[in-house]
Amino acid sequence: MGEIDDAIERADREAFTKQPPKTLKGQIGYLIRQLGSAKAVAQEIGVTADSVNRYRRGARKHARPDIAATIEEAVRQRWQPLVRKRRQKQAATTGGITVETRARFGYTAPIGTTDDGRFRRLTVHLPPDYAQRLFTARDAGASDQQMRQIIAEGFREVYFQDGGSRAVGLSDVAINDIDYLDLDY
Repeated sequence: MGEIDDAIERADREAFTKQPPKTLKGQIGYLIRQLGSAKAVAQEIGVTADSVNRYRRGARKHARPDIAATIEEAVRQRWQPLVRKRRQKQAATTGGITVETRARFGYTAPIGTTDDGRFRRLTVHLPPDYAQRLFTARDAGASDQQMRQIIAEGFREVYFQDGGSRAVGLSDVAINDIDYLDLDY
């Protein structure tokens, strides 16, 4: 996963109205309800169906750290999909998306202006169409670089050009050397 994927995942987790199960027994029970059988869960997490049943009964209280991480990730991916979809739809149609980052921004500008890249800490609210483009790109399997470009275009329009009232000659904005990036919608 890239930085943008991670940021979207964090924003999705913040949308949960109820926290996912914390115990191994609860997580396995949830996965069995989602996938239909212990065998399906076993294939998903890479253990035997007998191990899944031991986890479900509570005969094994702890899984190996790598298996525990796989179980937690499988639960997180399936937890409250309707809440996630509703929040993403709202961001893509009316709410937009807020991007907070500290990164090096470079851009192509007309001759005589400074186009040296420098670190900036920005919090910018992007319109719904950028949220829609970002979610569509992520669902289509876009690379982190492609998703960065969508955010950079939004920053160019909203922050650098202020909706077309300044820096109209600015043609290209690039986000490099991201210290952190956080999304909220």
